[in-house]
Amino acid sequence: MPRPLIGITTYLEASARYGPWDVPAALAPSGYHEYVQASGGTAVLLPPDDPERAAELLTRLDGLVVAGGPDIDPARYGAERDPRTGAPNPARDTWELALIRAALEDGGIPLLGICRGMQALNVALGGTLVQHIDGHVKAPGVMCDHRVAPVAGTRYGTLAPEPTDVPTYHHQAVETLGRGLVVSAWADDGTVEAVELPGEQWVLGVQWHPERGTDLRVMRSLVETAATAPAAVPAPAAAPAPAPVA
Repeated sequence: MPRPLIGITTYLEASARYGPWDVPAALAPSGYHEYVQASGGTAVLLPPDDPERAAELLTRLDGLVVAGGPDIDPARYGAERDPRTGAPNPARDTWELALIRAALEDGGIPLLGICRGMQALNVALGGTLVQHIDGHVKAPGVMCDHRVAPVAGTRYGTLAPEPTDVPTYHHQAVETLGRGLVVSAWADDGTVEAVELPGEQWVLGVQWHPERGTDLRVMRSLVETAATAPAAVPAPAAAPAPAPVA
């Protein structure tokens, strides 16, 4: 069987340097595709697109990863901007929220939100965020490790039943849970570290960066689920236009 095709959303940067070039770019750190590949999947990167195309795109994928990145615009969850919240990225916010909502409406494709991706999942379901917390960033550009405790009986708690040290880098966190979400892991300071949707669809968000560590259990579970899920049925092609009459 072909390896499941796992889409990974991308960072949208106004300036990225490589060789002699300094240009706008849609990119993702290599840890993301390596994480998928090491877990048995084939990775494909998803730059922002027209949100109306989100549902059609998902018919081509077996699984979806919403990657980490900058802060979500607080207007997306009805909050005033905290001075410590980063500048908005409307194109990325719009695209990723559309992908998440389409995935949830699909009801079958497995979905993993990583860091910002977990926060986007929460916002897509009507939840809110704490715009600044301390203690989960060691220094700019440096991951810090801390322990997360799983909640027994949840999907994450079944995958990782013991407390685990995880690589983390975030200054925002879940405040009010989105519709239907349950907490499946906590940090020692009470920060929500994982959320999920109970039910048949595989939907999980983790506040840390598993792609920066060596624990493959979460992604292997997504890939295994993607491999056994029924194939998506593409929308029927439009009928060809009639040939012109001579």
